[in-house]
Amino acid sequence: MFLTASLRAQDPRARLVVAADGTGDYKTIQEAVNAVRDFTLFRVTIFIRKGIYHEKLCIPSWKCTITLQGEDRDSTVITNADYSGKVYPGKDASGRDKFGTFTSYTVLVAGDDIIAENLTFENAAGPVGQAVALHVEGDRCRFRNCRLLGNQDTLYAGKEDSRQYYQDCYIEGTTDFIFGAATVWFEGCTIHSKRDSYITAASTTQRQPYGFVFNHCKLTADSVAKKVFLGRPWRPYAATVFMNSILGPQILAQGWHNWDKKENELTARYAEYHNTGAGATHDKRVAWSRQLPAQSAKDITLTKVFGNWDPLK
Repeated sequence: MFLTASLRAQDPRARLVVAADGTGDYKTIQEAVNAVRDFTLFRVTIFIRKGIYHEKLCIPSWKCTITLQGEDRDSTVITNADYSGKVYPGKDASGRDKFGTFTSYTVLVAGDDIIAENLTFENAAGPVGQAVALHVEGDRCRFRNCRLLGNQDTLYAGKEDSRQYYQDCYIEGTTDFIFGAATVWFEGCTIHSKRDSYITAASTTQRQPYGFVFNHCKLTADSVAKKVFLGRPWRPYAATVFMNSILGPQILAQGWHNWDKKENELTARYAEYHNTGAGATHDKRVAWSRQLPAQSAKDITLTKVFGNWDPLK
């Protein structure tokens, strides 16, 4: 029996196809997401063929258990160019007439259990201030073999009750380009600085034992970037650790910055373990950061960080 795409989106075997040239079930990713049954009990795969998708994509909280699967990471691109301060065509429901940091996203993931793989998320606004490429608030979200392209505030890992896992991803930016309160594990990722500035700006709450964990990552930079900090605390209890990673020569000897607030040094939780590379020398690191002993580093596991969620299953 022939089923329309909208009916197939309600089938446990659902696989929807998006193609910008009209050869799939939908021409836009948003149309495919909208077709998925709200609070579905089974996973729906949206296969996205190669192409440039000019969209401001929103996966709302009632759309969950969706896999966005690109045909090719570098050739399947979701792009937009909003930024903080850009004027709306009109006013939004709250009467605002300009985008802010938290509405500048190209893609917003608010639903739980979202998987994305082989995709590029891009904010193409350029170096104009805060301009988010990917904004994630959902819980148990996984990103594999994706590119996140932008400048300031490329990745907003949004909420403290959000757990996120990034594997083999490329993330680039300028200032605070990985920021937010979520608990996030980056495994085997390339973190690329485009100019002198700060990589992370965690806003981890005091209640959270972990914030950002970078494991087996590689920190690279454009040739103009020679003075890069590992991070600064957006909020006082910011937690960030780099483990088993290669830190390039762009990383400053002091490593971390207090955001010009001396009191942050009493609460920020910044640590490193077993890193290599020219930027890993730690004899001049700020005194309020830590070099973890082996046993402490061994205790930082996916189970400890994420609790009852295993992103590898």
